[in-house]
Amino acid sequence: MTGTAVGGLNIAMKVPTHQYEAVVAFYRDILKLPELEGGSDVSFAYGPNRLWIDNVPQMSQAELWLELVTPDFDEAAATLEAAGVTRNDGIEPLPNSESFRGGWVFNPAGIVHLLKQSKV
Repeated sequence: MTGTAVGGLNIAMKVPTHQYEAVVAFYRDILKLPELEGGSDVSFAYGPNRLWIDNVPQMSQAELWLELVTPDFDEAAATLEAAGVTRNDGIEPLPNSESFRGGWVFNPAGIVHLLKQSKV
């Protein structure tokens, strides 16, 4: 990409319901990571990052979702498309506002990344 893309601060762990409470307890009670306020989901300080633990009933196993930020979403999306990177904005709703520019892309191993426009 000619524009810069960098790792974002948010990491989302999508966890099936049958494992959710144990996973939250692991980070809260065993690792004793600081729990962060804000949002309807549980999140923890994970070094300089925010680790979100999302309860996703339809999942059968946990997944890790990462964030990338770029100053020009349209340019980055076009570059990724030209490189054959898979995009699927239907996997989870995105904010519907004029101030949000972003989409869901996958690395070759199927790891989900939120690519969003932000000041870098």
